[in-house]
Amino acid sequence: MNADRMAPNTSQRPRWFAPVLTLPSLVAVLLLLAWEGAVRYSRNDLFPGPWQVGLGVVELLRKGLLLKYTVASLFRVTWGFLLAVLVGVPFGLFLGWFRTAYLAFNPLIQVLRPISPIAWIPLAILWFGVSDAAPVFLIFLASVFPITVSATAAVRDLQPVYVRAARNFGIGRVQLFLRVILPATLPQVLTGLRIALGVAWLVVVAAEMIAVNSGLGYLIIDARNAGKRYDLVVAGMVIIGLIGLGLDLLLRRAERLEGVSWGYAHR
Repeated sequence: MNADRMAPNTSQRPRWFAPVLTLPSLVAVLLLLAWEGAVRYSRNDLFPGPWQVGLGVVELLRKGLLLKYTVASLFRVTWGFLLAVLVGVPFGLFLGWFRTAYLAFNPLIQVLRPISPIAWIPLAILWFGVSDAAPVFLIFLASVFPITVSATAAVRDLQPVYVRAARNFGIGRVQLFLRVILPATLPQVLTGLRIALGVAWLVVVAAEMIAVNSGLGYLIIDARNAGKRYDLVVAGMVIIGLIGLGLDLLLRRAERLEGVSWGYAHR
């Protein structure tokens, strides 16, 4: 029998059959069924099932709180993350290229990096008060160290042959950075940005539970305190997860850019 006839004709599959859509959808359906089954089996009246959580999301939409709190959280993450990118990427490239600067600053970075951003909350409130500046500062701290470390490692892992070849062609320092160092380090830097963005989204939720009176983190703690509305608590958790997924997918699309995609394996 001809081998071509035995191979499945993937071109005739409907678009909905794409594994990138069907497999996550299947996992989500199984998770919802397991969630509903666990709630019914436990007979716990406090913990909500998927239907109650869905009604909670509808309630937040109807009251206008979902959009308000989501915008507040995204505003803080955007500013804190952008400040971390503006500081962390250039500083990391600088440390990776100049060995003396690396020896001078790396010990300080390794001392500050393991400190949880949550531990800075009392100081952030002391310095900035109960305002947007406090969570923005915490997000900046949470993001800047992963970005700096990834940028530094990207430069230090750069193949010396690229630099020697560029210098043999008489390329100056500015052109060497723009045409060799920056393109060669972009894939690893972008991976660091993805990690930092996930950490930033995690930190803003924790900071909003303490340092401000708006945002999705505040929604969760307020719903718990105001009548133990655990349906709204879980609804806030689900919304946070979905937004985090959307932010990660947004950065992953940057991996397909022509100047970056070469650094990733495609199968």
